[in-house]
Amino acid sequence: MLTANLIRTKRDGGVLSADQWRFLIEGYCDGLVTDYQMSALAMAIYFRGLNRSETAELTRCMVDSGERLPRVNDRPRVDKHSTGGLGDKISLILAPLLACCDVDVPMISGRGLGRTGGTLDKLEAIEGYETQLTIDQSSRVLKEVGCFIVGATESIAPADRRLYGLRDVTGTVESVGLITASILSKKLAASLDALVMDVKVGSAGFMPTIEQASELAGSLQAVGSEAGLPTIPILSDMDQPLGRAIGNAIEVNESLDVLRGGGPLEVRALTLRLSAELLVATKQAEDLRSAEKSLASQLDSGAAMQRFERMVQEQGGKLSEHLPLGKRSEHVAKQSGWVESIDCPAIGDAIISMGGGRRKTTDPVDPSVGIDLQVRIGDRVEAGQPLWTVYEGAKPCPPITPVQLSGSKVPARPLILPPCRND
Repeated sequence: MLTANLIRTKRDGGVLSADQWRFLIEGYCDGLVTDYQMSALAMAIYFRGLNRSETAELTRCMVDSGERLPRVNDRPRVDKHSTGGLGDKISLILAPLLACCDVDVPMISGRGLGRTGGTLDKLEAIEGYETQLTIDQSSRVLKEVGCFIVGATESIAPADRRLYGLRDVTGTVESVGLITASILSKKLAASLDALVMDVKVGSAGFMPTIEQASELAGSLQAVGSEAGLPTIPILSDMDQPLGRAIGNAIEVNESLDVLRGGGPLEVRALTLRLSAELLVATKQAEDLRSAEKSLASQLDSGAAMQRFERMVQEQGGKLSEHLPLGKRSEHVAKQSGWVESIDCPAIGDAIISMGGGRRKTTDPVDPSVGIDLQVRIGDRVEAGQPLWTVYEGAKPCPPITPVQLSGSKVPARPLILPPCRND
């Protein structure tokens, strides 16, 4: 087989066979398929798409490119994954919270993609936190704490690890097939019993419409099920950031607030719903209502915070009360009105411009920069009221006006959207 011929096949809308996918992924890992060839293939996939069988085969090849995590005990193994969005720090709260409820959470996460922040980048804002653990090290943490959050290493879905970085800097993130294969390859390698998928819908995520999000949810559910991993998709609003904090250190700080029983209500509510779905799926709770009640008590008692502190300590981190942020500047409303919309792309681009995200894979990240968005769509604001606060590092924040006001009342947006239909 010739790599160039396979790229042409996808470019022209053709379908690759199982053997051809295996040739490409094994060749990519062995160095026979180059980064520039894989970038070209990713662009062809972005425009031409993958059918269900191609997506499933690509996922299998990515899983087979490395090892699977071993089971360390008989407790159910669960995880959550988000398609990504501004201010999405749920993983930092959910993993230790579920670990308090007799399930293990072996979470393999990623870095920022496009405008959306990465869980690993947030955690690395904590001094000393190590995201690259060996399988033996992560298994020890899981046995001791009940959860870990690490990156994909060379031994866990290494093909995805390399392709993930290419997609971020080549404009090929928003592909249903590539997103599905990337997510599920890591989750299947973690030997899970159940997975909940938070599929974001709106301008701050990769799927701006219900139709696109539903297509992705259906793909994840079908491919996951075919591979023996029960996958529960939930659609949630991303036409505005989740919570107030957008950035790295600032999102860790907000996560700590939620873990202590406080924080923004929408962050707490979504964390409880996603966690409850997993407890019900693994028969650790009878229904969502009882599951959420039990989970809420773990937040309010401080048990989830203690578990998070143990995880951080076991992964080498030193956690302070709140992480330091950059130079602060506040922006207030020039007139009264209702919040009509949030310019999410402007916020995401501003974070990247200040060094809080990457333009290329080798870019360093400044964890101290961020934006604190103090209003949500539908809120009533008065002239002079603070709307957003910028925390700058060495690079200044470009001029932005992320909050648009209306003279008429605007309804609030629902956090969790109606279930997707795959009719």
